[in-house]
Amino acid sequence: MSDHPTRLLDLAGDAGDLLKKRGETIAVAESSSGGLVSASLLSVSGASSYFLGGGAIYTREARRALLGLPEDVVTMRASTEDYALIVAEAVREKLGATWGLCESGASGPTGNSYGDAAGHVAVALSGPKTLSRIMETGSDDREGNMWSFAGEALALLRDGLAGP
Repeated sequence: MSDHPTRLLDLAGDAGDLLKKRGETIAVAESSSGGLVSASLLSVSGASSYFLGGGAIYTREARRALLGLPEDVVTMRASTEDYALIVAEAVREKLGATWGLCESGASGPTGNSYGDAAGHVAVALSGPKTLSRIMETGSDDREGNMWSFAGEALALLRDGLAGP
């Protein structure tokens, strides 16, 4: 059995505990992880005290309808740190959360329309601290990448909450 679910639950547990301890909240916008970030955060007992909402923002229409993003953002190149930061901020503001978390990538088996190879993801955190990073798995395994992308997003959240 894969260790992906255990890793996600551990990361979500750490992040959830920190959010509860600090009295802070989170909102999530994910795409290629397909809801795994939100599901992991919701698996933690007491999630209702910190999880305000999340969604799989998978298409341009979802960017418009669910986040109310302006057209220049809707049509910008996704899967970049700049895009992920804008979306993290948008979901944070839309739901009135302390923190906004975004994942945007190409899970595979092929790359995305922007030229990123399968296994490329941008993750970003918006709130009292702003963080972002790119990860490349080097794999075209869609399911494996989805788990890895969710793990990277949750690790970024945990790092942002735990760091100075």
